Amino acid sequence: MQQIINFIIKNSYRLLFLLLLGISFSLIVKSHSYHRSEYVNSANAVTGAYYEKVNEANEYLSLKQKNKDLASENALLKELLFNKKDTILTSKTLFRNDLNNYNVVVSKVVKNSFNSRENYITINSGKNSGIEVDMGVVNDKGIVGLIEKTSTNFSTIQSVLNTKSKINAKIKNSNHFGSLIWDGRNVGFAQLIDVPRLASLKHGDSIVTGGNSDIFPENIPIGKIDKIFIDKKTNYYTINIRLFNDMTSLGYVYVIENKRKKEKKQLELETTAPKK
Repeated sequence: MQQIINFIIKNSYRLLFLLLLGISFSLIVKSHSYHRSEYVNSANAVTGAYYEKVNEANEYLSLKQKNKDLASENALLKELLFNKKDTILTSKTLFRNDLNNYNVVVSKVVKNSFNSRENYITINSGKNSGIEVDMGVVNDKGIVGLIEKTSTNFSTIQSVLNTKSKINAKIKNSNHFGSLIWDGRNVGFAQLIDVPRLASLKHGDSIVTGGNSDIFPENIPIGKIDKIFIDKKTNYYTINIRLFNDMTSLGYVYVIENKRKKEKKQLELETTAPKK
């Protein structure tokens, strides 16, 4: 307390000057409309700029939550899309019922390898989120891979950039099927093999997931035809596919559960099992 009193006594003239200056400034602003308006405008400009910067900072800090919200919303939209009837096929298959076949779980990539021949991705969702082995994984641009292993809170994905990967795919325009593999050479390309010579195809045609897959819904984008070769051993086409996905830069992904997969597999096992 004594220090405060000593400070006031020591700086009394300066404090008195500042007090009188403040009173004078206040009287000028109150008695002159021009000065008052200038003061108000200046104050508004300063506070406006301050609040704008504060708002920008708050928006930046909330981007993480906004990204999570958008990813969750996209998961819901993808679930609705995957469960929607294929309008192209409805007229041909009047009794088809694909509604409510798929669940979608949103997750985030926490580790991604793409420099080896057998690449894997880790996501921050596992058994607690209902994720199981062999579920398909996609993002907003197309397929990512298949669930390889799961723990309580994490899962690993066998990337499409894995020489062990083999996914049913088709040429969108002709519906001819093949197997999507990766030759381990270029992270921007995959290969579609075992495509029959009868298939009508050309450079730039789209490649999508096929209808023979128990893992992915049909017609999920994969890429476009870049080059076409003929395998001399099999006399089938081998097609180089430029992937839509940049597999070196992955954020949020969507894990797809086919709710009828187990039922279908069980029926097929029972059908092919030896009869007693």
